[in-house]
Amino acid sequence: MCFALVYFLPSSSSFAPPLASRADTAITASLSAADLLYQDQQDALLRRALHEQAIIQSHAKNGVLESLVAPKVKAVANAGTGFASASSKSSDVRIAQQRAKMVNKDGVLRIDSVLSTETCDALRNYVLDQQKIAQKATDANADLSMIYYGVENRRKGRCDLQLSLLRGGFERDCNGGDCNEQGSILADSLNQLLGERGTLRHLYEQLVTTSGEFYELAAVITDPGSNRQTIHPDLPWKPVAPLYVIFLALQDVTVEMGPTCFLTGSQSEKINELFNCGNTSQKDDVLTKSTARLSTLKQGDCVLFDARILHCGNANESSETRALFNFSFRNPAVTGDLGYKGSIRPGYEGKMTLKDVHDASVAYEGGDMDPFAKYGNGMKKASRY
Repeated sequence: MCFALVYFLPSSSSFAPPLASRADTAITASLSAADLLYQDQQDALLRRALHEQAIIQSHAKNGVLESLVAPKVKAVANAGTGFASASSKSSDVRIAQQRAKMVNKDGVLRIDSVLSTETCDALRNYVLDQQKIAQKATDANADLSMIYYGVENRRKGRCDLQLSLLRGGFERDCNGGDCNEQGSILADSLNQLLGERGTLRHLYEQLVTTSGEFYELAAVITDPGSNRQTIHPDLPWKPVAPLYVIFLALQDVTVEMGPTCFLTGSQSEKINELFNCGNTSQKDDVLTKSTARLSTLKQGDCVLFDARILHCGNANESSETRALFNFSFRNPAVTGDLGYKGSIRPGYEGKMTLKDVHDASVAYEGGDMDPFAKYGNGMKKASRY
């Protein structure tokens, strides 16, 4: 995820009849110029990204960045509280409290084994199948690009695939009506993560409360040959953490697959101000003094991060597509425009909270096979639920 200048341009051939008029020629030339400008911008970003990579690696031990490690957390009671007080909160809640402090200190936290291997396999297959449907739909109608992909719709080999919550997914977008599937892998996944026994439920309750807005729902898909991103925060700095984001590995993420690089502790006002000042020398100085860590992950592991932290996706130099399940919740303590449009379908914007997702997961576990049906496919904004 990053700030991006994106153009939505039909191919020039659609504007070039056999005997093109001067006006037609001018339009085609204008479009070609815009394409060239876009490519120049991407080339400049890549040069900057490679420069940043060189700085970071030059200060790493033996030129190799260390990976994030999931800290060991025990459900320890506060000193002097006694057994009765300690037992008044579940161990899951006490572990969540410790993890919340860690992510607020470092800006990023690795958590292992939050989603089962079987569910990861099924979800990976599902999102890659959804990507095929989205590609076909957007090839036929470029106007659908912002619905299926949001802002990340033109980068080489990289996209944020915005997911439908309906059972049957994108097939319901195209065909409508009921679905013959017996379950929903997306509902399965959200239930394991945010349901009654969800592995991330208590942590998110600590960070954003049950009123936190469901702000993103996507799959970050990076194909072999994709380029490295420039280092960036996801949004303009704010004094209170506005958004907490999950990247969940749907397969092992090796160094060759381009794991996300995080500059730990860089969510502070001072570092953001220095890095975003526009002065290249100051940016480079921030990189030189920062601690960079890679999010190489095993299948089912995740990183949870404060959206203000400096980070970037690396180039995928492997032969395998890297797929991450991506969602986030907004902190209700931060009001107004965040300066960042999350990767979520337009019809889902502002429609769900952590409690709503939890309640739908409980309904799914209770036998409701389409627990998010009332929210629709999210393709169009709605005035109310």
